[in-house]
Amino acid sequence: MKMEFSAAQVATMLGGKVEGDPDVRVWNVARIEDGAPGMLSFLSNMKYAHYIYDTKSSVVLVNDDFAPTAPVKATMIRVPDAYESFAQLLAVYQEYTNNKVGVSQLAFVSDDAEYGENCYIGEFAFIGNRVRLGKNVKIYPQAYIGDDAVVGDNTVVYAGVKIYAMTHIGKNCIVHSGAVLGADGFGFVPQPDGTYKKIPQIGNVLIGDNVEIGANTTIDRSTMDSTKIHDGVKLDNLIQIAHNVELGENTVIAAQSGVAGSAHLGKNCVVAGQVGISGHLHIADRTTFGAQTGVMGGVNEPGKMLMGSPAYDYKTYLRDTVRQRNIPKLEKRIAELEKKLETLLSK
Repeated sequence: MKMEFSAAQVATMLGGKVEGDPDVRVWNVARIEDGAPGMLSFLSNMKYAHYIYDTKSSVVLVNDDFAPTAPVKATMIRVPDAYESFAQLLAVYQEYTNNKVGVSQLAFVSDDAEYGENCYIGEFAFIGNRVRLGKNVKIYPQAYIGDDAVVGDNTVVYAGVKIYAMTHIGKNCIVHSGAVLGADGFGFVPQPDGTYKKIPQIGNVLIGDNVEIGANTTIDRSTMDSTKIHDGVKLDNLIQIAHNVELGENTVIAAQSGVAGSAHLGKNCVVAGQVGISGHLHIADRTTFGAQTGVMGGVNEPGKMLMGSPAYDYKTYLRDTVRQRNIPKLEKRIAELEKKLETLLSK
């Protein structure tokens, strides 16, 4: 599917001002250094400013305050924030290309399932009993939606996603391929003979509005009550969220991180890659964890930046890292001082 716009039309969409040919047309996007005729690029980082004078792109978005030092062949569109405007255009393009509607004859939809207008249900998707899908929901091929699940308006569920029974997903969410929502939590009781008896997991998963869940991320159902992912949370690929966890609004977690059972993270927390958070902890709002942090205790004061394992103050961690790198030098100096001391004592 091909979208084609003139520079004037792009400027109108973004509230920008055209400098150059308003009728030049673009139909795809490219990095400014890789531009070609018909491409639209952007310049926001002045580190790349030299590319604008030679780029082959037809149109380049620039910030209002950009002052070229040589002639620019491409048509420029001045906007308050070129990066944000470029992201806005990508969103329009994605909405256009993903605007699928209709139910495939190869999909299975239970007789008592409900779906709103403009829905798309792709080939070999499975929609269970009493499922409710809102308006403009997109269910891509081979996705599984279990009994009594709810998916809110404008939510996209990509191919191969597994949504277990009773999972509730809000509006304007994105669930990427391979994600599993609502699998059993890891709950077992040790037995006298050394075996483990499974604890039934009878709760569910509640996902708020405007949540994005990355590919192959897993969110377990609670033992009782709900595992809760609040509005605006963004989860990267390959993340494990255990049973009874609660993630506060607008918290973001990067890839390969894990949150153990019954941990509660506050609002606007930032969790970098490969972070491990122990269970039953309370993490205050606006806490930031650096990459590979091991979180073994709760955080009561909002706005803390922590790193290391076990986690402690970020700035102190950086100073300690410098000290550790100097240990070989210190060892050498100590050895030299010991030799000098032995020489003095021998005299």
